[in-house]
Amino acid sequence: MNAKDLQYTMPAEWATHERTFVSWPVQASMVYPEDYAVVTKGYADLVKAIAEFEPVTVIVNPSDAEQVKALFTEPNITFLTIEHNDAWFRDNGPTFLLNEKQEIAGVNWKFNAWGGKYAPWNLDDEVAPQILEHYGVKRLDAPLVMEGGSIHTDGEGTLLTTEECLLNTNRNPELSREQIEEHVKNFVNVEKIIWLNKGLDGDETDGHVDNIACFAAPGKVIIQVCNDPADENYAITQENLEILRSAKDAKGRAFEIIQIEQPPKTFYGEQRLTLSYLNFYFVNGGIILPVFGGTAEETDRKAEQVLSTVFPDRRIRKIDGMSIIKEGGNVHCTTQQMPASARA
Repeated sequence: MNAKDLQYTMPAEWATHERTFVSWPVQASMVYPEDYAVVTKGYADLVKAIAEFEPVTVIVNPSDAEQVKALFTEPNITFLTIEHNDAWFRDNGPTFLLNEKQEIAGVNWKFNAWGGKYAPWNLDDEVAPQILEHYGVKRLDAPLVMEGGSIHTDGEGTLLTTEECLLNTNRNPELSREQIEEHVKNFVNVEKIIWLNKGLDGDETDGHVDNIACFAAPGKVIIQVCNDPADENYAITQENLEILRSAKDAKGRAFEIIQIEQPPKTFYGEQRLTLSYLNFYFVNGGIILPVFGGTAEETDRKAEQVLSTVFPDRRIRKIDGMSIIKEGGNVHCTTQQMPASARA
């Protein structure tokens, strides 16, 4: 059985949350394990920032539990001991759904560490089922390798994704585009998928949509753009803009498109860092926005201004976006929302 059969749907991320989940980093799996102290401070700052708005549950390995708990005194920060390989809970955690009675369910996608890039991932693939069991949430097993960061929904039947990620042969090589689309539609219960082409240059997730575009409301999309024709992201973002301009959502609406200018091109060694303001995270009454400082101060300011205008009723809570980005992701990648439901 799937979400469509059971009449569950994936709520928009701005719907009220019961809590946010964050997985604690694992030093052995880090790209730069020598930066563990910097990264964990970044995670601690993020968890505390989210806790200003709503409860947070930190998924922690048994060997780290005592030392991680000692970092927090906030009463709405709790801990759940589950073994995991890596810390990107958006991608290996469950996708939560609600039905008309506000009963909750969760999709358990298959996880293969972004196309087999980081072994081992066996523990990460088992995290979602343990979360759903712990909270007594109905589990829907999807026959699809997919990460939560690769999809974004408006809560009214339309979903954004990229061909670069969902159709990549390192995920589901045995499935056709039509089969992949059918599985996604069935397991988050959407009517229409807007297929952008590529994600940002240098993004090792193979183009997760949560770095390039998201819904701000039904019929309204925010997209990060590049205005420098010499930058690889220029062609990428211009193409995605054209796709959105010619698309309509599941209700037949053309999109209102809001543009956010990307931060300046930034490298760590030879690695381009995937800096994105679109990797922000909705919390109850607010937005957690990664900012980058230095040469990005001007675009940081512009991004905050755009989001303040689009979301006048939400507090924009800025956080250092440089603390964990070398590991490959940012605020949205680390988090997963559990929507408020009838069980709360």
